[in-house]
Amino acid sequence: MPALDLPTAYRKLEGLPLGRAAVSRIYRTAAPYFLTIPAGLTRMEPGRAEATMRAVPWTRNHLGTVHAIAQCNLAEFVLGAVAEATVPATHRWIPRGMTIDYLAKAQGRLDALATLALPEHLADKQELPVEIHITDAKGVEVAHAQIRIWVTARPAR
Repeated sequence: MPALDLPTAYRKLEGLPLGRAAVSRIYRTAAPYFLTIPAGLTRMEPGRAEATMRAVPWTRNHLGTVHAIAQCNLAEFVLGAVAEATVPATHRWIPRGMTIDYLAKAQGRLDALATLALPEHLADKQELPVEIHITDAKGVEVAHAQIRIWVTARPAR
């Protein structure tokens, strides 16, 4: 299966009825673990991506709040979108590590914002931080994550 060109698919479909939902579904199946959360892309551009995750029973823990790992999955979901939109085709990326702080009880729909700033000169081997803020429907930040990505130049063909 050819690799998904997520930024191109998003740009082509975002303005169509159900276009974002279609891109989100394709993205979730390209990385099947994302199917464990009901997430969808709401914005994607170089340096910034946004996603939302609906409130559903299987993402809740025994306390009735959104499970910590569901929040991690949302963070990684939006990370992938911002990395694909930002890292140039001359390079590739992979997550290298994640830290997350749970700041408040997460309930209901969650929104995630990921930002990635590229250095002026993108080296062959470089670690870059991606900041992710997860908020609830009231705008309260419930979690903050940083995912470090390892960026390398693609080998010449």
